[in-house]
Amino acid sequence: MLNARPLPHYLVQRYHGWRATSYAENRAWYRRLADEGQRPRAMVISCCDSRVHVTSIFGADTGEFFIHRNVANLVPPYAPDGLQHGTSAAVEYAVNTLKVAHLIVLGHSQCGGVAGCHAMCSGAAPELEEATSFVGRWMDILRPGYEQVRDLPLEEQVPALERVAVKVSLENLLTFPFVVAAVESGQLTLHGLMHDIREGELTMLDRDRYVPV
Repeated sequence: MLNARPLPHYLVQRYHGWRATSYAENRAWYRRLADEGQRPRAMVISCCDSRVHVTSIFGADTGEFFIHRNVANLVPPYAPDGLQHGTSAAVEYAVNTLKVAHLIVLGHSQCGGVAGCHAMCSGAAPELEEATSFVGRWMDILRPGYEQVRDLPLEEQVPALERVAVKVSLENLLTFPFVVAAVESGQLTLHGLMHDIREGELTMLDRDRYVPV
């Protein structure tokens, strides 16, 4: 039996405020999106973290980005094993159906998922090693990245692993045959970004190094 409850009052108020202002001022655009479908120019894979506000960072309009969020902005390797793969399904839809021109992996500072992966791999979070831990099994995607940072000074390891997470996701994207085909045909370009929450800075991968946007 479902136990769904009405929305809290503050969310109801915000909805009515949005519909009376942003929606009312752009009614024709919303109706066009409904009637003609979406045509986003880019897909963004970002973290679930509430502090990462993708559309605000880029000043994006409704319908401009196809956004998929998961813990630590990770992409698993291509694995057509019959299991449920939400991220892989989103990538497939964006590339094969929506024909996005850009696929962006957006990492960020102070990422709790990456910190959890570091704790798990360093032996500080044995609970994440349990087979029943959804977070732990998801963070297994980043486990190879831990080997790249484990010899750094301790205080540098988690920030370095946050950057490595973006690279791991980009590398895993290139295990998807349809992504490789789209990149090689010139239909699709891949991008890796890091967002510094405290400073509001954005850096991008230029080959193997991060440079300011």
